[in-house]
Amino acid sequence: MLSNFKSHLRLIPLVLFPLTNVLASEDSDETGPVSYYEQVRPIFQANCQGCHQPAKRGGDYVMTNFDMLMQEGESGSPSIVPGQPEESYLMGQILITDGIAEMPKNKPPLATEEIDLVRRWIAEGAKNDTPKTATTRFDSDNPPVYRSLPVVTSIAFSPDGEHLAVSGYHEVLLHRLVPPTEEGEAWTTTSAGRMIGISERIESIRFSPSGKRLAVACGSPGRFGEIQIWDTESRELLLSKIVGFDTLYGASWSSDEKLLAFGCPDNTIRAIDTLTGEQKLFNGAHDDWVLDTIFSVNNDHLISVSRDRSMKLVNVATERFIDNITSITPGALKGGLNAVDRHPEQDQLLAGGADGVPKIYKMVREKARKIGDDFNLIRAFPKVEGRIMDVSFSPDGQHIAVCSSVNGKGVLQSYKTEDGSTVYTVPSATSGLYALDYSPDGQRIAVSGFDGMIRLYQASDGKTLLEFPSAPLE
Repeated sequence: MLSNFKSHLRLIPLVLFPLTNVLASEDSDETGPVSYYEQVRPIFQANCQGCHQPAKRGGDYVMTNFDMLMQEGESGSPSIVPGQPEESYLMGQILITDGIAEMPKNKPPLATEEIDLVRRWIAEGAKNDTPKTATTRFDSDNPPVYRSLPVVTSIAFSPDGEHLAVSGYHEVLLHRLVPPTEEGEAWTTTSAGRMIGISERIESIRFSPSGKRLAVACGSPGRFGEIQIWDTESRELLLSKIVGFDTLYGASWSSDEKLLAFGCPDNTIRAIDTLTGEQKLFNGAHDDWVLDTIFSVNNDHLISVSRDRSMKLVNVATERFIDNITSITPGALKGGLNAVDRHPEQDQLLAGGADGVPKIYKMVREKARKIGDDFNLIRAFPKVEGRIMDVSFSPDGQHIAVCSSVNGKGVLQSYKTEDGSTVYTVPSATSGLYALDYSPDGQRIAVSGFDGMIRLYQASDGKTLLEFPSAPLE
């Protein structure tokens, strides 16, 4: 299984039961009984559960729970009849006729070997061999129960500034921020909802520009990646798209909300139609995991950063790689880049990573590249302690903020964009910091990380306004 330093840092909270292996066994005896848990369930998980789960009941049929899997969907026909594949409605949906199959919907048919496994499992009695210690399946009726706070990998203000979305385990938690009504009173917060899906690890949360939808880049490490798009008012899951075999990163919306871009651990950058999930962009220019993305002002280019120490520029319409925005000189960057943000009104790009130095680059090169140059660099800011994990421009573009992590602690640091001077530093002695966001009015900064506590600061001077837990503790 692939790994990166984020994966080691971002530990899963203690939630009910330990995770168990769900990969199909490569050593299974082809002549022996087919295992639902080891062989059939992973097929459903990778191809079917995105549309057939409690949060999105396609055809009124749920495939994430064995008991529900055995029930009828809206067709009214028995989905699975133990011992009788030919009488099982599910088999008719996945069988290939003239090169196509009814299910998975809008996806390539299952491989012949996968169809044969499902058929054999049903013929053998469709037995459930799920271990008693298997991971609990979560939904709105059975939400995660936290014995310790989850590591927070992403936070995002809603465009109206009233809500803060926070990554949890299998879910995004919404908090309503309540400002003081009288002088001397403190900020408070109340729970505003939980968006619970099939992916255990949440890596990136982004509200759409209108605030009506919420995108989540997530997945289950070593098994599948998933993009979720939720309706923020109804808390309904509008789209679930399974992508690849590992967790996804760095979701970003185009300003017209037609496209959603994200990075993958297979070194690719992708973008999908936000209504249909159809892939609209695919590019493999990076040499390592792509950890964050952002669109240009006019949505005609996509910018990405990666563990390969580069920031790259891709044309959206042609899907072609255009340029390395950062220097390609060996040693110019001391480590991978974790995060990127764009100036609110200009194609200037803020990036940060392992070397702890925030840098702003212009997007378009204006002269021929020469070995040793870093022509697109506009400004390098004073170094922070540790690895930079997240970066953000203020809404007016006059300030930037970064957060970092090193040896179990971190800092929030604010700078002036114009001259690069440091405005303030807020140290966190007890937790590495992984995620931050400015409020839409630029007055506050929310920060969180390893300890799962959300801290709200006054953006002008770093004064603490509020601290609260990211999730409810049992």
